[in-house]
Amino acid sequence: MQTSTKQTKPGFLKTAIVAACIRAVAHTVFITVFLVSAAKAQASYELNSGWKCAPVAEVKTDGKALSQPNASTQNWMPATVPGTVLTTLLNNQKVPDPFYGMNNERIKDIYQTGRDYYTYWFVKDFEEAAPANGNQVYLNFRGVNYSCEVFLNGKKVNPKTHVGMFLRESYNISSFLNKNGKNRLAVLVYPPDPVGNPNGGQGGDGRIAKGVGLQYTAGWDWIAPMRDRNTGIWDKVTIEKTGAVNVLNPRVITVVPGIRKVSGNQQPAIIKASAELQNAENHVVKGVLQFTLDGNTVSKNVTLPANSTQEVAVPNLTLKNPKLWWPHGYGSQNLYNSKIQFLVGNKVSDQENVSVGIREITTSWNAETQSRQVEVNGQKIFIKGGNWIISDAMLRFSDARYDAEIRFHRDMNLNLIRVWGGALVERPDFYRACDKYGLLVFQDFWISGDANGKWTDPMKADDQWTRRKYPDDHALYLKSVADQIKLVRNHASLAIWCGGNEITPPEDILLAVRDSILPKLDNTRWFVDYSNSDKMSLNTLGGNGDGPYGIQDIATFWQQKTYPFNSEIGSVGLGDYESLQRFIPEKNLIAPVYSAQPNASKVDSVWDYHKYIGYDAFIDPYGKAKDARDFANKAQLVNYDQYRGLMEGFSSHMWSWYTGTIIWKTQNPWTAMRGQMYDYYLDPNACLYGLHSGSEPLHPMYNPVTGMVSIVNNTFETKRDLMLTVKTINMNGEEGMLTQVFVEVLPSSVKGFLPVKTVVEKRAREKGVFLCLQIFDKNKQKLSENIYWIKDGSGNYSGLQEMAASQLQTLAQKLSDGKIEVTLTNPAKAPLAFFNRLSLVDPATHKRVLPVFYSDNYISVLPGNQKKVMLEYQPKTGEPIPQLSISGWNFPEKLITIK
Repeated sequence: MQTSTKQTKPGFLKTAIVAACIRAVAHTVFITVFLVSAAKAQASYELNSGWKCAPVAEVKTDGKALSQPNASTQNWMPATVPGTVLTTLLNNQKVPDPFYGMNNERIKDIYQTGRDYYTYWFVKDFEEAAPANGNQVYLNFRGVNYSCEVFLNGKKVNPKTHVGMFLRESYNISSFLNKNGKNRLAVLVYPPDPVGNPNGGQGGDGRIAKGVGLQYTAGWDWIAPMRDRNTGIWDKVTIEKTGAVNVLNPRVITVVPGIRKVSGNQQPAIIKASAELQNAENHVVKGVLQFTLDGNTVSKNVTLPANSTQEVAVPNLTLKNPKLWWPHGYGSQNLYNSKIQFLVGNKVSDQENVSVGIREITTSWNAETQSRQVEVNGQKIFIKGGNWIISDAMLRFSDARYDAEIRFHRDMNLNLIRVWGGALVERPDFYRACDKYGLLVFQDFWISGDANGKWTDPMKADDQWTRRKYPDDHALYLKSVADQIKLVRNHASLAIWCGGNEITPPEDILLAVRDSILPKLDNTRWFVDYSNSDKMSLNTLGGNGDGPYGIQDIATFWQQKTYPFNSEIGSVGLGDYESLQRFIPEKNLIAPVYSAQPNASKVDSVWDYHKYIGYDAFIDPYGKAKDARDFANKAQLVNYDQYRGLMEGFSSHMWSWYTGTIIWKTQNPWTAMRGQMYDYYLDPNACLYGLHSGSEPLHPMYNPVTGMVSIVNNTFETKRDLMLTVKTINMNGEEGMLTQVFVEVLPSSVKGFLPVKTVVEKRAREKGVFLCLQIFDKNKQKLSENIYWIKDGSGNYSGLQEMAASQLQTLAQKLSDGKIEVTLTNPAKAPLAFFNRLSLVDPATHKRVLPVFYSDNYISVLPGNQKKVMLEYQPKTGEPIPQLSISGWNFPEKLITIK
């Protein structure tokens, strides 16, 4: 599949809801109005600076007057566009940072103030001359929350109020532009209606779901309410220039028949390309639609009636020996550049550049697991996924942040991200990063069991029967679905569409999406009715069909069978002390105190506001936490062990119990204290690296229940001549070999080799012990190493608390700009250097440089061994080279100068 980079527009919708969502038809009413899909014009630019805004109550004139270029906006605030009203207020220091401490409670909530308080005018001056010779200029909005009026140069642009957060608009403004090229755009933006009461319920009182927009903005158990409900021009605004004919909504389908291998010559792939062509002229236009990929071109002659839009397909393109796109862990993410053009004579009227990933995704029912399994290019993929909410709760999106977050997910050794249904269909920028890093995407539409009536809930304003009919405007919902499908369907990473989170949409919506819209607009992907549907994961255990949530004994993941394709299973995710300092005031940095007695545990009020989820009795075996710093540091050991154990446990039952699992959740869009592998500020914690270990494609692991040592092979090739070594290391660093044996593991399988529970527990009885599993290839190159720390006979880590100081030696060398190699050497006859955290820090402030990508972290080094770690970051011009900070369980923090 493929990515496109041009903003495109189908036409007005016809009256029948489903047909309206599928067809693009021209409709002329003084100007032409179109729904917007994704891509980049032949000539386009963003209007992303120089905006001003003011609350509607302070503006005493109308849009026609405001949009006159000479109208005064002298006392207006600088506005952030794309952005929300709250973001603009924050950037102008009108409100405190809602992500810090209890600041969010100091900001007025729209439910209390009324909608007018957050209703704002936005104004932007720009230069663009009126086009000539049949050329056209369009004004494109990729997202406004929730409704708006648009004025340009003293005239109303949209004849009807735009409504819908996920319904993009494009306006032909050719006749509105001033001859001198000086233009004034004015947009009046209204908040959602209703805004919902943020009463502490999931989605507050639920009424936020009456609209077609974000549900989490009224609050959830992992986020505080967004006070303006994210009102604003939240996504990109562009000016697009074309010839008479506009190329809209390109669609490129890649057909990869058969079962493919990652390497070697490939049989041909078939590429199918089409686009909607919009003729804005009052006369017939003849031309050629042309598609080019990898030096191959196919084309078709086209005659377009006046003022019309029609979809046109070019002949199929056969690509010999294609370079295929694979999910992370299985192969490369090859992407081809291509272009779709419409030519009138020898002149390009419009063009879209499309990045194509050649792959085919299918699914089938696994009769043994009783769940769906995913196949890419004919090969079955064991899904290791993470649940994603949104990049930033206030919609402050950027290419750089998307790239960093998706790269972190790649570094977790995951192969899928599920985009949760209380947020949005993610932006093309997100999907481009997923294409790049090989993360499949499971994309929900905007429905949740909590807000849409699955359960009885005393926090909700309406009963279940009423909530089950949400949203109020089903036609708008379906139009938005069709629009968003066209926005992102051309991405290799998009694998699965889902009707909603834990519940289907209302039946008329479900049937229209499943039976009409998707078959017409995107029939190449699996659609599942809702996220824990029996059609995806047969629930024979009762309950909701997902979970459990919260911290678990590691043995649980190995011995207790859960749902066969579990869409949500969650646990802890506290950052370390430096992470906590970024959003918790010093006076509130107080360690929680756990009690097994009901309601006897003690948690600071700020921790509670930021959704702390308990570590229960899992900290104490490492020694009672002395303070918040000690608590957060010990929490990292629990984090690592939890997520390594989670993925190992599921992998141990690959294809017998499970076809996949998706962690709830792997990131936070706000400064919450649960369910995250890195914090809001892009600082990773030990969850990420425990998952990095437990999810690696070739991985040795230890079953804590049976003591079985096994290897999971998540590749398509048999792994032969592997040397498996199993040994213990005591607290003094002395090794005890258990076995060293050559083994073989079949493709996409797990195999047990020997139980070692009795001898491990014997060696651990007094003080605990380290258990080290290693895999070497036939050339003695280490392929994997997995080090466990085993409790003593009383269930504590007494030996860890008495370990001698590490003698670790550290060398850091700059290889190139933004790339550093760190060499960790532990001398022979020294204690194991345990659980060392690497960080790049500013040489003056010693605060961490963020984000930094580590090939591994929280690293343990055996006596007489050496490990190399690669660090990558984006250096800023003029800034000094950072220092390396290293600290470990038995190694006090040390700052290293980078050579």
